[in-house]
Amino acid sequence: MHSSTYPAARHVMVLYTGGTIGMQASANGLAPASGFEARMRDYLHSQPELIVPQWRFREMAPLIDSANMTPAYWQQLREAVVDAVDVQGCDSVLILHGTDTLAYSAAAMSFQLLGLNARVCFTGSMLPAGVTDSDAWENLSGALVALGHGLAPGVHLYFHGELLAPTRCAKVRSFGRHPFKRLERQGGGVKATSLPAALNYNQPKQLAKVAVLPLFPGISAGIIDGLLDSGIQGLVLECYGSGTGPSDNPEFLASLGRARDKGVVVVAVTQCHEGGVELDIYEAGSRLRGVGVLSGGGMTREAAFGKLNALLGAGLEITSVRQFVELDLCGELSL
Repeated sequence: MHSSTYPAARHVMVLYTGGTIGMQASANGLAPASGFEARMRDYLHSQPELIVPQWRFREMAPLIDSANMTPAYWQQLREAVVDAVDVQGCDSVLILHGTDTLAYSAAAMSFQLLGLNARVCFTGSMLPAGVTDSDAWENLSGALVALGHGLAPGVHLYFHGELLAPTRCAKVRSFGRHPFKRLERQGGGVKATSLPAALNYNQPKQLAKVAVLPLFPGISAGIIDGLLDSGIQGLVLECYGSGTGPSDNPEFLASLGRARDKGVVVVAVTQCHEGGVELDIYEAGSRLRGVGVLSGGGMTREAAFGKLNALLGAGLEITSVRQFVELDLCGELSL
């Protein structure tokens, strides 16, 4: 681990949400389990060569398999981070999280914690602590060491010796020690010069209703209409290539137009692992913009979903939400 120009962490709060890292066998398979603090302490005591910052531990409730993660739980996490930093005086937070939705949560917290002058690092494991060939202790201790060497304020994702920007990566493998990868995205955005006070980390957020819909050949207007009828406020539309969709389907385009008229914010991202959205290259993309779809540029699905949840949850006017969608807030649109 290279030395850092940022201050070393001195007081770390460990927030344990559950996930594979602390799971134990049950009658129905691996399940989240309490008691991880003692196991963590025993392991670190057994490794005197490891130099890690002082830490304290908080077990979130309920402990969950990350497949059960929700935006409501993100609010609990945000409140726990704010409490750790602003009330308990910690300068860093380590969040132990299951890998299935870790990229979603780390991206979401990047937007939920805008303005926080502390370091938040997510990690987890692909195999539970204590089993043969587990990656649990190496990821946990590695994340603590990284915090001890100094990280920039903001949210980070640590896995198998690598630090990743949460708004630029995704889980791309369901096996092995390298499940997360930075996606080679294109399509940058202008950095926001200032942020509304409502987006600051210490301001309460409401739950927003955001959906994700991948386009597929033959998709009908009825699917969009069904989502609108469900009461969504935002939609991440995963388009083909550089941001194209069924532009010769007037009913589909009309449904997207109704979404705009209802105040539903629709953001286009690409289904591709590399590249990004440029809605004006093809007619099939420019027609989407014509009915109010916004360009997500090079944003990942996870980043766009977390960003819409944060913007809509802050109670901003829809015109402001639409404006900030296409501005870079925390690296999600940087190249």
